[in-house]
Amino acid sequence: MRLERRKGSRMTQIHTHEIDHDAPLSSLVYTFGGVEPVASIAPGTILSTSTLDCFAGLVRSTADRVSEVCDPRFINPQTGPFFVEGAEPGDTLAVHFVSIEPREAWGVSTLVPLFGSLTASATTALLHPALAERTWIYEIDHADRLVRYAALDTPFTAALPLDPMHGTVGVAPALGEVRSSLAPGDWGGNMDTPEMRAGVTCYLGVNVPGALFSLGDGHARQGEGEACGVAVECAMDTVLIVDLVKGVSTPWPRLESDEFLMTTGSTKPLEDAFRIAQVQMVRWVAELTGQSELDAYQLVSQTCLSPVANVVDTVYTMVAKVPKAVFPEAVAMRGVHARLRRAAAACLATR
Repeated sequence: MRLERRKGSRMTQIHTHEIDHDAPLSSLVYTFGGVEPVASIAPGTILSTSTLDCFAGLVRSTADRVSEVCDPRFINPQTGPFFVEGAEPGDTLAVHFVSIEPREAWGVSTLVPLFGSLTASATTALLHPALAERTWIYEIDHADRLVRYAALDTPFTAALPLDPMHGTVGVAPALGEVRSSLAPGDWGGNMDTPEMRAGVTCYLGVNVPGALFSLGDGHARQGEGEACGVAVECAMDTVLIVDLVKGVSTPWPRLESDEFLMTTGSTKPLEDAFRIAQVQMVRWVAELTGQSELDAYQLVSQTCLSPVANVVDTVYTMVAKVPKAVFPEAVAMRGVHARLRRAAAACLATR
């Protein structure tokens, strides 16, 4: 459904796309690229949609084991892709998250055999057996904005802040490639950064006509690094605004909040992911401030935070994060974040 309403001289479009949460698993989307779009939307559209959790709702109790109830071909389903009208290679897609809210009152985390940062894996081959497979169910308290942890082996409990985010956000890759939704890269994908929360704008370089934007992998919260490989996974109701920055290239995904500019890099080893994120930040700061690259390198070296997004996926993701207060006169991406923040505030005021 698409509705249109005038706001000043600008036409605001609202598009609602509800994914079928009971659809056959084989009918869902598990890649970036290689899939026909589910809808066409214009730049500036407010998109109200939902996503399944990474297990498509099949892991629901502490007795459920991923290896028993999930088909490895059907992990991490995505909502989309959405064809963005007018998006062409060399442009940047701006995705602003208005709200990200868990659909249910529960979330799930697991230990999956041979997956996670502190165990052997297919590419970190060791002689020891896989860790015991376990499942934790978290209560999501919407009223108190808490995620309630309960240990399996003792009575220990903890109340953790609810901090919803999307682990997977991206566009179709370049060169006609089709990439698994389990992988991150320069197209975005499964970056698993907790920075991808409401109030943030994600910038993605467009590689194909229409961009073919998708999202999924909702987390009620996640620690930096996602050490065990599985956050507090949950289905999400998400409202976002999709816009376009014409003629601006973005080689690797970037983010902007009210306080920070952020860049990402995804590869192995982890130090090379760090280098990608840092190089992207140095070049962005040089562009925004008019400094030389070496001066920007010095400034970034003294101001940058470097949160680890994930150390568990097919390749790892690092984030470089610099306070905008360091260069208060700089305006990134033609000011699209501030404009979308105003549009988001107006949207929330009507809900």
